[in-house]
Amino acid sequence: MPDTLQRMRLARAAAQLNAQSRHTNLPSLVFLTDDDRTPDPLPAIAALPRGALVIIRARDPARRRDLAHTAARLAQKHGLMLSIAGDASLAAEVSADGLHLAESEIEKAGRYRSANPSRLLTAATHSAHAVVRAHLAGVHAVLLSPIFATASHPDRAAFGLSRLRTIARTSPIPIYALGGIDAENVDQLKNIPLAGIAAIGALLPKPSP
Repeated sequence: MPDTLQRMRLARAAAQLNAQSRHTNLPSLVFLTDDDRTPDPLPAIAALPRGALVIIRARDPARRRDLAHTAARLAQKHGLMLSIAGDASLAAEVSADGLHLAESEIEKAGRYRSANPSRLLTAATHSAHAVVRAHLAGVHAVLLSPIFATASHPDRAAFGLSRLRTIARTSPIPIYALGGIDAENVDQLKNIPLAGIAAIGALLPKPSP
């Protein structure tokens, strides 16, 4: 797992991309929880830099609710933003900063945004077409994946830098790069107009010996 210096390097790179693309109204770094890869995401959440966005994802409703309430307290303590994936009621219950939608849920964006105009609305996308769909539906920003090969989607072909660059330069909506990004390859994203970086494994703290 990455050490503190690697995670700091990733956060700095995300901030630079965010500033260069002039999306400074959005968080530059996004951490997503994952049922399989982050059985206990709380140490990772507590280690995030101020201003980062945490997206809570959990298939089981009871676990999602418990995790959302605990993460909400951590977010308040550490100056983080919080979003809940696919559960607008829970997002309201914990006073989350936003809602995150799966690509299959993008059409729900308009209804949620009109009811919650001050909250950040993000969506997962896996194609240029989905990016445009998200924009038309009223999503504020998208997480485009996978950029590089990733453990989360081993069977899905990576976009690669050339395709990412093309999509980002023509996108009508801010894009976060997600998938296989870490401190070793993040410099390859330089000069691509991105709102920032989203990650799972690259933001997990190294366990104490």
